Amino acid sequence: MNMKRVTSLTAFIALFFMLLTSAVLYIVPQGRVAYWANWTLWGLSKEQWTAIHINVGILFLIALLLHTSYNWDNIELYLRNKSRQMKVFTKDFNIALLLTLIIVVGTYAGIPPFSTIIAINSQVKEAAAQKYGQPPYGHAELSSLRTFARHIDIEVTAALQALAAAGYTVASDTQSLKEIAIANGVAPQDVYLAMLRTGASTSEAKRMPRKPTQGLGKLTLRALCSKYGLDTEAVIKSLGESNIKARENMSLRQIAQLNSLSPIDVYGRIREFTDSHQTM
Repeated sequence: MNMKRVTSLTAFIALFFMLLTSAVLYIVPQGRVAYWANWTLWGLSKEQWTAIHINVGILFLIALLLHTSYNWDNIELYLRNKSRQMKVFTKDFNIALLLTLIIVVGTYAGIPPFSTIIAINSQVKEAAAQKYGQPPYGHAELSSLRTFARHIDIEVTAALQALAAAGYTVASDTQSLKEIAIANGVAPQDVYLAMLRTGASTSEAKRMPRKPTQGLGKLTLRALCSKYGLDTEAVIKSLGESNIKARENMSLRQIAQLNSLSPIDVYGRIREFTDSHQTM
């Protein structure tokens, strides 16, 4: 066995898997979305792709260090000038260093094309969030059914009845959504949607949660009103009465910025409107 060849081939193969897993992690949905929708690619979850990426990365680094050790004579040769004197900052080294610094500084400063790569990554992840849906709040799948139902303003009894009607088996309301999802072979999101589609989808379920769910700041006012069955024009009129300017195509974040408020303030005002509207 030739260790030098084994090391070089290991580095080459590990590099291939590093490129593969890097490409997958570039397009994988954000964690909250991936876990909520039980996202997989080729049968592997986000956690599994990440674990492979980390361990292969460690293997690649070890192989690279050994490869460097075995080829140290060549490295020294690259660091010598024309007079055969050892000099770190040779022309070749300076070019390599400059290329690296351009990428680091360009990324930090947000200069194209480096910023474009990051922007595309954000767009891909945002598209995935729109496709697969987002949880009401971060790591909602880890909450017990009781806690989750309380957070989204659904009675636990109604939630259990809804899940039973949908054919889901629930041992206890202390089970997490993830545990219920695994037991029934579905994604946590499916459990949530089942709660809304059946008996739990009452006027109580339509109420806006006391705390804004994750990602709501990006929703347009029209989309928010559609989500909770609200009259968009009536909401805009109500906001206007509180001296809050808004248009249906503006996101909550944009409305907040226009009126020098926080998105939570805008959300709270809309929720006050829904509460007063539902009690009429």
